[in-house]
Amino acid sequence: MSTVLDSRSFLRWCWRQLTSMRTALILLLLLGIAAIPGSLFPQRTQNPLQVKQYFIDNPSLAPWLDRLSLFEVYSSPWFSAIYLLLFISLIGCVLPRSIEHIKAIGAQPPLTPKYLDRLDNFTEIKKINLDGAEKYLKKKGFRVRREEHSISAEKGYARESGNLLFHLSLVLILIGVGIGSLLGSKGDAILNVGDRFINTPTSYDLLSFGKYQKEDSLTPFSITVKDFQAQYDSVTNSPIDYTLTVSTANPAGSKEQLKIIKVNQPLTYGNTKIYLQANGYSPIVIVKNKQGKVVFEGPTPFLPQDSNLSSIGAIKVPDMQPQIGFVSSFLPTADRDPIRGGFSSYPEVLDPRLLFSIWKGDLGLDSGVPQSVYRINTTNMERIGLKALSLNETYDFGEGSITFTGWNSWVNLQIVSDPGKNYALIGAILAILGLLISLFTRQRRIWVKQGKKTQVAGLSKNEIPGLKEEIEDLIKEVSSER
Repeated sequence: MSTVLDSRSFLRWCWRQLTSMRTALILLLLLGIAAIPGSLFPQRTQNPLQVKQYFIDNPSLAPWLDRLSLFEVYSSPWFSAIYLLLFISLIGCVLPRSIEHIKAIGAQPPLTPKYLDRLDNFTEIKKINLDGAEKYLKKKGFRVRREEHSISAEKGYARESGNLLFHLSLVLILIGVGIGSLLGSKGDAILNVGDRFINTPTSYDLLSFGKYQKEDSLTPFSITVKDFQAQYDSVTNSPIDYTLTVSTANPAGSKEQLKIIKVNQPLTYGNTKIYLQANGYSPIVIVKNKQGKVVFEGPTPFLPQDSNLSSIGAIKVPDMQPQIGFVSSFLPTADRDPIRGGFSSYPEVLDPRLLFSIWKGDLGLDSGVPQSVYRINTTNMERIGLKALSLNETYDFGEGSITFTGWNSWVNLQIVSDPGKNYALIGAILAILGLLISLFTRQRRIWVKQGKKTQVAGLSKNEIPGLKEEIEDLIKEVSSER
């Protein structure tokens, strides 16, 4: 005969399934799996240009991936659903257990079983002093329940406390991550030495907000890049230290102070941290038209391509007719290989070269389609020159001239506001503490029962060895058989 559940019973069954520890573990595993596409596909909030390029390179596949929110994984409905279900499952699983545990903290150990000979490490002796046994067990940290002819003792109750602390800490971590994703912000800005940054949305190269974060909620401050020094090992070319010196004011417009930012030493304003994320070089050029008029002058940030800061970039001159673009490479310490061609052999500027190909035509800046500042779409352009310039050298390419006059260092600042990070940090610390308590606490029960012969037995609940020795020490301490 089949049994049909009414709606109330069905909901109760669903709630029991959702709040079981097995379901919580499955959801935790699913959350980790669901996060994988975020590292496989470019994310619209982090790199919209790369997403646009993915659509160009994969015109058939990209729309389907977009329908599945694979370019916005962490704000997708399916990722949010797993996150919320995990949150509810953990609370529904751990909270009732925690309440029961608190109620049971002051409870006495269970009564002495009737048949001790069925338990581990059962021993019979002629006589034992119950008062001495009680005193000894309390001295060893046991909670003792004394009956007329028996003693029930228990210790290691903190193991369950550690277990619950671990799972409650996971809830706190989820809360911290949720607060950060809803109320936080993250942005990047590339600044040349001498540039000034004011913490407004228009100053960022890339900026993403949490769902409930507003543009006017950014912490008000300003930063002026005063100096940047990079030290490298002359043998291995590996970096030794980066030091960024800035003058900063909080709020913007107040008196400025000099501050030092290092890779592991961010500048902090409340929940906002300013990290030194990357560095590179900005070649400085002067471009003139046929009449000798300067149409472009200044530094242009180039992107490093290797550890020796061989860099690529684009110098765009839309004010010339026709428009001119330089698809360029900058080599801080120029070297050449028959196979590799030109490359940099050291990350510091010792023997700089500026290599470029010159293109004329439509740069596409008025098309309304966003494009990378580091690349040029040469589809509608014609190449008219190819050259490598040393410092202070000039090249006349017919439509004008270009002079390589120097370079400037740039730094990439990552500015992160995460109001939930403290909750996540506290949760992580408490989770480790709870795990250690749970793993290393010995949970024991020992019973002593008087009759024709005194019976002693014990039970190790978490299989940690040592119970036999504890019972032997108890007998040795209080037995009248010496």
